[in-house]
Formats: sequence, structure tokens, C-alpha cells
Amino acid sequence: MDGISKAELDRLEARELAPVPLRPRDAATLILLDRKGPDLLVLMGRRHMKHAFMPGKFVFPGGRTDPADSRISVADELHPAEADKLRAGTGRVSVARARAIALSAIRETYEEAGLLIGRLGTFSTTKADWQGFADQNVAPSLASLRFIARAITPPGRVRRFDTRFLSAWRSDVAVELPGGGPTNELEELVWLPIEEAMRADIPAITQSVLGDLKQRLAVDPELRPGGEVPFYRMLKKRFQREIL
Repeated sequence: MDGISKAELDRLEARELAPVPLRPRDAATLILLDRKGPDLLVLMGRRHMKHAFMPGKFVFPGGRTDPADSRISVADELHPAEADKLRAGTGRVSVARARAIALSAIRETYEEAGLLIGRLGTFSTTKADWQGFADQNVAPSLASLRFIARAITPPGRVRRFDTRFLSAWRSDVAVELPGGGPTNELEELVWLPIEEAMRADIPAITQSVLGDLKQRLAVDPELRPGGEVPFYRMLKKRFQREIL
């Protein structure tokens, strides 16, 4: 997507255009990874056609950040290098906001996929959105999360998000609920090899992020903390890629 013009992107995503400009909202999505023999798999789900934002597309679990997420207790905090990266770039965010963004990726993965990332142990909360973790005795953990990419939805879309793409490994999942998550935002959940995922019906930005992730894994298969993070946004009517 690097270098594509606003007009070209508008033509590609015409059904997502909005009549009035919207301010992007903080959001997070989680790329859950699993190794199966020679293949590296990613978890994806298909969005309902009724959604105004990216209907019918395969996406990673994710959604809007709730400010209350920053007040959730965790078993382990973000690695300092990852916390610094989450705060970097345009619109520098606070420590609490960066933490909330990371936690929202974990919460959304539970809600949409029924996968609870953390450590087995006592956990209590007064927040309804996190009650599932208390019910399953899972304390959320941020230590395994890696910041993979950031992208701001171009102006003119029906939904605009400042999205942070994070990743974790399937081994970081403490509990997998057999019936999936409590929401019905995704019609199906599938584990796909990265190459196959890149050929699926996915948004253009997801294609770019998967390409970035593939390159990073080629030189850093364990995804060590503090790696380079591509940042996609519209500047001077062209979609550009920077490095955080």
C-alpha cells in the first residue's frame, strides 16, 4: 500500500466511504500465531456482511479500545521496549493509554474468538467485559505481546481507526473456549498459513501487514521485543509507510 494515492484507495474501498469526515479512534487487533510443521499459521475470522466496516472480509480479532481497559490488573506488564513503541509516532499516547490499547487486543480476542491470553490464576474484576477471565481463572498477561504495525484509516471512511496490530503465540493462550467468544462479530474462525491468508479476501492494509510480518519473522522467528514497526497513514493524499 505504500505510495498508493487517496483517489486510488477510494476506488478500491468505495463502499466504505462516508459523507462526512470522522476522527480516528484508538483500536487494537491481535495476530495470533501458531507453528504447524513447516507452516506458520495465523488466526483470522470473516466479518458479517451486515457490518458497515469491512463487511465480508477476513480480519484478525480486534476492535475499539475502551478507556477502562487501562485499569485492568495483569499477571505481567508489557515489555518496556514494546510499551515505548506503542507510545511512539504521531499523537504520542500516555503510558496508561498504551496499556489500554494492548489490553483491548486481548479482550477482543476473547470476545470474538474465545481465546484467553494470560496465566491461570486468581483474577477478579468489576468490569463486565472482563468477567470471562474471572470466570475461567485467567489473569491477563501483556508480556508476550509484540507490536507489529500501526495504521490509521484514511479520511472519508464510514469508520476510522488508529489501529495497532499486535501479535502473540497460541502457546500464550491459557484457555480456549470450545464455543468461541461471547460475541457474533465473526462468522467463522480459521487458522491459515500466512501465504494462504495473504490470498484470502482481506483488506488491503491486512495484506500489507501480513507481508511486513512475514519479512520480520524471516529474520527474527521468535519476534524479540523492540523490533521495527511499520506505520501506515495518509500524508499529502498518498498512503505512506514509515518506521517507528
